[in-house]
Amino acid sequence: MRRRFWAGIVAVMVIAVGSVAAAVLVYLDDHDDFHLMQREEAVRAAHQAEAAAAVSIGKLSTASAFAQTQGRLDRHGFSVIGRTLVGEGALDGAAYIPRIPAASRDYYERALGIPIRERRLGPIMRPAAQRPVYFPVTFGASTHPQPEQVRGFDLGSDPLRARVLRRAGESGRAVATPLVPLLIGGTGVNVFRAIYRDGAPRTTRAERWRALTGFIAGSFRVGDVAAAALTALPEDVEVQLRVDGGLAFGPRRDLEGAATVPIHIADRTWVLAVKNPGGPNLSLPVALAVLGISLAALRGLLILAWSRGERMRELERQASEDALTGLDNRRRFEKDLAAAMARSRRYGSTGALLVLDLDDFKRVNDSHGHPAGDRLIKDVAAVLRKRTRQSDALARLGGDEFAVILPRCSREEAERAAEAIAAEVVARAPEDGGERVSVSVGVAMFGDDPRTSPATIVSEADAAMYAAKDEGGNRVRVFEPDSVREGAGER
Repeated sequence: MRRRFWAGIVAVMVIAVGSVAAAVLVYLDDHDDFHLMQREEAVRAAHQAEAAAAVSIGKLSTASAFAQTQGRLDRHGFSVIGRTLVGEGALDGAAYIPRIPAASRDYYERALGIPIRERRLGPIMRPAAQRPVYFPVTFGASTHPQPEQVRGFDLGSDPLRARVLRRAGESGRAVATPLVPLLIGGTGVNVFRAIYRDGAPRTTRAERWRALTGFIAGSFRVGDVAAAALTALPEDVEVQLRVDGGLAFGPRRDLEGAATVPIHIADRTWVLAVKNPGGPNLSLPVALAVLGISLAALRGLLILAWSRGERMRELERQASEDALTGLDNRRRFEKDLAAAMARSRRYGSTGALLVLDLDDFKRVNDSHGHPAGDRLIKDVAAVLRKRTRQSDALARLGGDEFAVILPRCSREEAERAAEAIAAEVVARAPEDGGERVSVSVGVAMFGDDPRTSPATIVSEADAAMYAAKDEGGNRVRVFEPDSVREGAGER
């Protein structure tokens, strides 16, 4: 019982742990699916924004190549390409920026009627006298109505833009600034594409700088880049754009669990963070966990109830069983005899009670000790089990006295059964040099007289057994109403 109890407890624990583990696995699977979907949305949005920016940067490169074949652009030349630069993609403004040597500044200002101005955009601005060249915004195009406000501004007066211009001129690639205040208003990045003298050598960085004649520039507003990304996203998602580790667009808080992907604009990388509302679905994992734990609890209660029942049955068995032989004790024997007699009255059949007592059992205990006497008692119990039917009831009444209840048995059958038991006891081989013993058996029949009580039958069987002992033992005697008749001789 104990082994089955603990096996059941282990099963309960396996069900509970298994259900929780299954719930965790389902949650992790949903969690992975949720974040995979969120990342796919972020990648799709990043590609959308990147594609819009790439269209605009490609147009800057085309405009740079056109300007290279034309030499310096005039107003008409820039008007050919200026509006197309901001017509599609993500550019908010575009400009033509020639490279003007310091010696040509006055001539350039008189020829085009554009004064070269400076604007303090940062904490440092080099005086004009210290700059060998100028990069003024000559012509501009913008989605805003007043691009003329920035004409003539020297980008070389801003140290940050000056460094980016230098890098763009020496590399020959489109180069972007960090996040800066734009000349047309708002915040974003400038992208510069160098224009070189047509046919000039441009193998090295120094050659490219010497061949530089100016730039085609574009302005990307942060909001326009974000808008390009948002077109590929559902309306309820949260979006952040970060440039150089700083927040450029979106809520000013950490989007925990957001998917982040890069957006490449020219040579600079932005970071797009996309956070879907809600999260992985918890209903199914919670339902699995609750169901599993409930089943485990129910099984645990059933096991406890079963264990209690088993324990009660075990206590009842112990209360009705002889500890040495495993046969019924006197208490159980009395119940079995009463039940057998009741069945005999109900069905009109007869049965028999056999009472057995070992001959000279005290001599065995005195000569060989109580352990030998206990072994002898067990041997006699084994003989009774061997020589009786499964429907018969066996009991040890105490000491060396036994009883056998034979339901549905005639007188002749009872005598034969008693003689077989007595013969088997005598024939058993004693262990460890022990002595052979015999048994005296008294038989009492029941069922003929419905008024007979169990106590009467026991008394009659006892009287027959003592009559057998008075005649020398090793005998079977059947109780007669007037006398005890000998049913078998000595063995």
